[in-house]
Amino acid sequence: MRDVGVFSIRRALPRMSWAPKNLYNLWARTVGPKSEDIKFRHTAQQTLFQQRWRSKAAVRAYHGDFIPEKVFKRWFLPETLPDVRPRRQVLGDDKSDLEEFARRKRKEKHLEMEIEEKGMAPVGSLMFAEVERRIDVFLFRCCFAHSVYEARRLVIQGDVFLNGKRHRNAATRLAPGDMVSVDPKAIRFFRPTEHTKYEPVNKLAHDDTESGLTPFALPPYASPWLFIPAYIEPSFSTCSAIYVRHPTARPGYSEIPTPYDADGTLVRYAWEWYVKRRPRVRSKSQLARMPEDRAIAQMEDIQEGRKGLREEMKRIAMMTRRL
Repeated sequence: MRDVGVFSIRRALPRMSWAPKNLYNLWARTVGPKSEDIKFRHTAQQTLFQQRWRSKAAVRAYHGDFIPEKVFKRWFLPETLPDVRPRRQVLGDDKSDLEEFARRKRKEKHLEMEIEEKGMAPVGSLMFAEVERRIDVFLFRCCFAHSVYEARRLVIQGDVFLNGKRHRNAATRLAPGDMVSVDPKAIRFFRPTEHTKYEPVNKLAHDDTESGLTPFALPPYASPWLFIPAYIEPSFSTCSAIYVRHPTARPGYSEIPTPYDADGTLVRYAWEWYVKRRPRVRSKSQLARMPEDRAIAQMEDIQEGRKGLREEMKRIAMMTRRL
């Protein structure tokens, strides 16, 4: 945590935490009295640049405020950011006339009608998909930690295991199929099995002392975020979880957990801010400093395995020819 006032009620923005002050900030700045600060209108006194900057600051405060902006744009921002803004007709552009001549208008009108019926997918929220792949954010989404800052501490102190091996790099991005385990003694709201039956702190707590499983009890302030995303498969009895797949979005729904409207003006303005600030072409020296990405490592292993298989097949073919 870089700022001691990260949970300040007067000026702080919502973060990834179950702290009571942060949950109050989350309520106040999304549906409470301060929600008007993030509702932008065309007639506002602020310029479009100021609105985009404030939108970027709001979403980045929640999605990875512990990641420096330079590092976020270089490694945790998708390289290809499609434009979510509607098309604007430019005077003097004869593209529409050519499309009309090619009889493509009918197909586009059918597509537009289908989009109006189903709605467009909130792809703007997917710019935080790489952040959700981080192992510390993953632990917070699994409800193994009170905040993402505590999840980072668990990783750095060596209480987290990635595929059975102790892992201390909190910036690692997971790949589909990776299993993350946490030492039960390091989780604050896990009770040891040798204790007697206890009173659950909320109705959603589970008491499995009679069955021999690890009892699981969430703190009372966790209720606003008491859910597991669809791309995570947790097991509270073994204190482990599997990263099943990457988060996706479909019309009217986004799997990126965010306190803001995934298809709202705030996320779209933040998207437009980063569209103009795409990550630069990475040099070899920059690629050497890239945070660990398990998906890329798996692809490299698969390619090396295929290369070794081809060489082995060539060697077998040469041996059979000699025979």
